[in-house]
Amino acid sequence: MTEPAAAKPAKVGFIGLGIMGAPMATRLVRAGHDVVVFTRTPAKAAPVLLAGARWADAPRIAGQDRHIVISMVTDGPDVQEVLLGDQGAACDATAGTLFIDMSTIAPDMARSIAAQLAAKGHRFIDAPVTGGDIGAQQGALSILVGGAADDVQEARPIFEVLGRRVTHAGPVGAGSTLKACNQILAAVNLLGMCEALALAKRSGLELSQMVDALSVGAGASWSLQNLGPKVVAADFDPGFMVDLLQKDLRIVRQTADACGSPVRGVQLAQELFADNQAHGEGRLGSHVMWKAVERIANES
Repeated sequence: MTEPAAAKPAKVGFIGLGIMGAPMATRLVRAGHDVVVFTRTPAKAAPVLLAGARWADAPRIAGQDRHIVISMVTDGPDVQEVLLGDQGAACDATAGTLFIDMSTIAPDMARSIAAQLAAKGHRFIDAPVTGGDIGAQQGALSILVGGAADDVQEARPIFEVLGRRVTHAGPVGAGSTLKACNQILAAVNLLGMCEALALAKRSGLELSQMVDALSVGAGASWSLQNLGPKVVAADFDPGFMVDLLQKDLRIVRQTADACGSPVRGVQLAQELFADNQAHGEGRLGSHVMWKAVERIANES
């Protein structure tokens, strides 16, 4: 998919070039934005630098003379460090810089970081994404946004390069809350897919036929359509790792506990992912939950 041309090129700092961050930053470069990047593992920057981005030796440098600074890192403490630490991007940023965190973090952490940046004269929106590595590569992400309306409007040209749908859910923290809701659906749909595949297998059905037949019915889901074929092919390369989804589900539990919302399906998914981690599968794709379900079935 071709990246749309930037209507007005922006100076962008991009911090975090993992499975999602690298293709996102690359799309921004190819759309005509002036992108400076930092990541903790410099080798991961290679494809983005090849596309035309420039390297920063520290987050602090990635925040200098930028209109917008995007963070796409692992967890809330990582966002705190790369934006507000001793070498954080906010250290030398121009007053009024718009910081956009596209990581998956707790809503309370998003609000805390926003307040700290505001005290330094900066702006912040939380904009976690869903759509996986393929969505990042194709610019087809769904972007879930919390923040002031004017700030979200300013960010839209950036979002339009990265995603197909932008949902402004409310003030800072609302995007992260919406992402928590998404992760409930992702985990529980994945659990349903794995249990359905286990039943099909033990009943003598052909698994690829089951995936094909049910991918268009009332039980269809993104997991079945996109991850079902990978389970059948025993391809567990990560589009999104178990370890990261476990982290997200901890955020879900914290958010749900704070408002008294039951998440029993999430608890079961966490137990299965814990089994994956215990068997050294934490860095495989989340659909490796299938192996945990299979182990349980073999024990019964």
